Order: sequence, then structure tokens, then C-alpha cells
Amino acid sequence: MSISSVLVLNGPNLNLLGQREPEVYGSETLADHVSAVTDEAKKFGISVDHLQTNSEAEMVSAIHDARQKHQGIIINAGAFTHYSWAVHDALRSYDGIAVEVHLSNPGSREDFRHVSVLSSVVAGTISGFGGAGYVLALHALVSLNR
Repeated sequence: MSISSVLVLNGPNLNLLGQREPEVYGSETLADHVSAVTDEAKKFGISVDHLQTNSEAEMVSAIHDARQKHQGIIINAGAFTHYSWAVHDALRSYDGIAVEVHLSNPGSREDFRHVSVLSSVVAGTISGFGGAGYVLALHALVSLNR
């Protein structure tokens, strides 16, 4: 299966990037990050769809829908990372490759951020590299698909 389409899926509060805690998340907006990964994906002939949601149910539905449309998911689930077994189960049922992204390094932050309930159902996790993590995740998807 070759990757022709990727879903970039972002969770709660990521719509506030560029405004929310720039000392932690940087000054780039979510649109900046999506644009960077979309531009990079074009080099591989991969199309990118993007969804940002503050709703756990909408995130689960997007993962379900991705089963029919996308061979890869780049997911920054935000706070859902730490407690959403619903997102975990949706990713577990996804047949494509999923890569988890975090702008900051959760391991260097508050204790509750040290746990990812998603990490066991994704191919890997990229964290601590800011917005470059999205492009790194795309490269991981391409590399894992070889």
C-alpha cells in the first residue's frame, strides 16, 4: 500500500497556537504547521487533509472516516493523549500508519503529561521539536511505508 493521502489531526486548544503559551509551543500558528507539512507532502505526491477539533467525539469520528480515505494519520491529540481511551480504540482500529506528534516534550513537563494512552497504538511518537515534528512525522510515514 502506498501513501497517497494523509490526515493531519489536531486536538483541543491547538487552534490557539501562536497565542497560547508561546514560550512552550512557539509563535507559529496551526495553519503554519499544516502549511509546512502540506508543502512537504507535495514532494512525495501525497495529499493532506487537516482537522482540528476540541471534541473527542469528532476526533474519534475523523479517525473512523480516515480508514476509508487516508493511508496515514499524523495526530497531535493534545490533552486527549493522556486520557482518551476512545481515541486509543479508534486508532487501534485504523489499518494505516499513525504517528503521534507533540510540539513540546511531554516528558519534561508536568507529571500528568508523561503518560500517553495513544503511544501503544501508533507507529511512533515525535516530541519536542516544535512544528518541525509534523514534517518529521510525514517523513516517518513515508519511511515506514517502504
